[in-house]
Amino acid sequence: MFSKICRAAALCFMLLACLSAILPQSSEAAKREAVHKLNYFQSYETEVDGRQALRIEIGMDRDNVTYDVTAHPYLQKQLVIDLSNTEPDKLKSDYEFSSKFAKALHIRELEARHTQVRIDCKNPVMDGSYAVHAEPADRKAKKPYRLVIDIFASGGTASSSRVAGVSGHSIVIDPGHGGSDTGAVGPTGVTEASVTHAVSKDLQSILENSGARVTMTRDKDVDVYGPYASDRQELQARVNVGEYTPGAEIFVSIHCNAFSNPASNGMETYYYAGSPKGERLATLLNEELEKAGGLFNRGVKTANFYVIKHSSMPATLAELAFVTNPQEEQLLASPAYQMKLAEGIARAISRYFSGN
Repeated sequence: MFSKICRAAALCFMLLACLSAILPQSSEAAKREAVHKLNYFQSYETEVDGRQALRIEIGMDRDNVTYDVTAHPYLQKQLVIDLSNTEPDKLKSDYEFSSKFAKALHIRELEARHTQVRIDCKNPVMDGSYAVHAEPADRKAKKPYRLVIDIFASGGTASSSRVAGVSGHSIVIDPGHGGSDTGAVGPTGVTEASVTHAVSKDLQSILENSGARVTMTRDKDVDVYGPYASDRQELQARVNVGEYTPGAEIFVSIHCNAFSNPASNGMETYYYAGSPKGERLATLLNEELEKAGGLFNRGVKTANFYVIKHSSMPATLAELAFVTNPQEEQLLASPAYQMKLAEGIARAISRYFSGN
């Protein structure tokens, strides 16, 4: 009897040992089966909800992928997507784009089954400047289950705002800095060059919607004269844009202020002493920026800034806010606030030409 019990116990022990050996392997095999393997890549420019975009499609062999999206808005201008339980498999590590929206895409397996997709964008990556979603397999189009990434030009859309009194007038807008010169940089990396360009583009849209002829000293993130020119060469190149624009009537230079003390705050406008029309333009601009931006008004001042001193037409320079002030930096980074400032500047220009 004792012998039978021993044999039964031994048999049970053997069965348990077999099961313990099999179960982990089955669990591990199940994990391997659930891994998403990337097997498809396509990119193309298209229109999404009325906006031009670069669409990127990354396909895989199964659905229900889990992912996290992180934006690095200003200095790196990157959109980062972390894919859980995913392997790059057949896809290349790097893709380059010939697009105004993004420069390149990089795929890396950071650790086992953790794949990261990093997109180097050409514009600040803010809310509204991108969209990420998954789409089911499309057998007719021969597309697998895939992650779809849309990259837009900016966080906002073109303004439909209009102002009176500017139709037929020729206006030069000078977005400060750009290219090799970022201008001042805020505590979280917001650059003066990116803010001045965004506000200037919004202003251009409003004025052109209103019938004005607008010339930009730069319409993208570039140096006007050329990379690493002297200050005089770069500033004279901006003045020259206005001087060589037929019929140009006013020159508006847009900047952000900066100071070592982060508590410094507010907006101000400048003109060159001895220019009554420049003074009037700076005064109107000061009034409208105060209403639009709601910041402390540091006043209307004279200065020998190169672009307003050497412009033959009435000229003004606006310091929108202190990018080195944490609260004002946050405002300057907001597309909605940028549009408010642009609308204020447009109203000032409207008043200038209307005599109000």
